[in-house]
This record gives sequence, C-alpha cells and structure tokens, in this order.
Amino acid sequence: MNVISLAGKQAQLTIDENELLILNSALNEICNGISVPEFETRIGASKEDVCALLNDIGQILANMMA
Repeated sequence: MNVISLAGKQAQLTIDENELLILNSALNEICNGISVPEFETRIGASKEDVCALLNDIGQILANMMA
C-alpha cells in the first residue's frame, strides 16, 4: 500500500490485489463469519457500513480479475 495524499480525515491510497484480498477476507469474516456482540462499539462502525465496504471491495476485485 502506498499513500498518495493525506488531507484532513481522507487518504488517497494505492492498494494492490493481494492487499485487497486480505481486506476482503477480514471484512467477510466480520460481516458473515462471526457474531460480534456490541458490533459498533468493538469494530468502530455499523455492520451496515462494514458490509457496504466489503461489497465495494468485492466489486473492485471483480473488475481487477475480469
């Protein structure tokens, strides 16, 4: 992963396919594989937001592999 720029609370990054696969697997476990009591408190985001990010990463990976 390379940081292209930082501005306030936003970062622009380059992430390779392997790094995206790691993120995808971790988010998939969080969303689908385990029950997390107090999800939002422990994870720091709502389950809906985490699962939406998982979906976005999945679409990016699908485009990379097409």
